[in-house]
Amino acid sequence: MEQQNTVFVVVDPNDDRHVALERALTTSRGRKPQPRLAVFVAVDGEAVDTRAVNDHLFRDESWFREQIREPISEAGLSCEITVCWSSDWQAAIVQEAKRCDAEMIYLPVHKKSSRRFTFAESKWRVLKTARCPVVLIRPGAKAERKVVLATVNYQAKTLEQRQLNRQISERATYIAGHYGAELHLVNAYLDSMRYPDRGALAKLADKTGVPTHRIHVKQGYTSDVVEAVAKEVDADLVVMGTLNQFGETGSLLRGNTAERVIGQLDVDVMVCNQFTNTEV
Repeated sequence: MEQQNTVFVVVDPNDDRHVALERALTTSRGRKPQPRLAVFVAVDGEAVDTRAVNDHLFRDESWFREQIREPISEAGLSCEITVCWSSDWQAAIVQEAKRCDAEMIYLPVHKKSSRRFTFAESKWRVLKTARCPVVLIRPGAKAERKVVLATVNYQAKTLEQRQLNRQISERATYIAGHYGAELHLVNAYLDSMRYPDRGALAKLADKTGVPTHRIHVKQGYTSDVVEAVAKEVDADLVVMGTLNQFGETGSLLRGNTAERVIGQLDVDVMVCNQFTNTEV
C-alpha cells in the first residue's frame, strides 16, 4: 500500500473564499491514494487589516464546520486543523509544514490588481525558506492538472543551479505522473552563444521521458518565454525554482527572475528551492 502524503493548506479566515482549500479538494480527487490535508488557519498580518473593526477576524465554531470540515468530509478526505496566533506568519507556516512532513504547501495569493504582480515579503519568505515545494494558488486559475510545464535552465554552470534543475524536473515528473498529466519543459536563452547544449537536452529527454516536441527552447527573457509557452500548451501548473540566496545583511534575496516569472503567470505555480526534498 502506498504511503499517504500530506498536503499543507493555508487558510486565511479574513478571506471570503478559500482558494487553496478548494484547489486541494479538487486535485486530491485525482490522486491514489488520496492525500491527507493539514489545514493551517492563520492571518497574514502584512496583507490583512488586523484591527478589531475587521469583522472577518471573528470566526465561530459554525465557520470552521461549514467552511473547512464539511467540504473536506464531503470529499472523503481526512484532515488535521491547526489554528495559529503567531504574528510571525511565514515562520509558523514553514515550521508546521515541516512538523507535518508535508509534501507541498498550498498558499493562496490574491488576484493581480494590475499587470505588475507584487509579493508581500512574508509570502516571499515562505517560498525561500520552506523545506518542501510551495504551490501558489491563484483565484480563477484552472483547478485541473492536465498539463504541467517545468522551467529548466540547462545553461546552468554552478552546482546549485544544476541541483535545482534536477529538483524541478523530478518534481514536475512526479506531479505529472500522479495526475496522468502531459509534461512539457521550457528553457529560455538570451542569445545564440547561450543556446542550450543539444547533448544536454537529449539527455534530459531521455531521463524524463519527455518527447523532444514537448521540450520548448526559445530565445528571450525567462519570464516572457515561460508566459508564452504556458499559454501555447495551455498549462494548468508551472513548476519553477528559486535559489535560496542571502544578502550581506543575512536577509533573503527576493530573486528578480523568479518574481517576474510568477508575476506574469495567471496559473498556479509550484516553487522549489535548494532546500526542497524531492523524495516524497
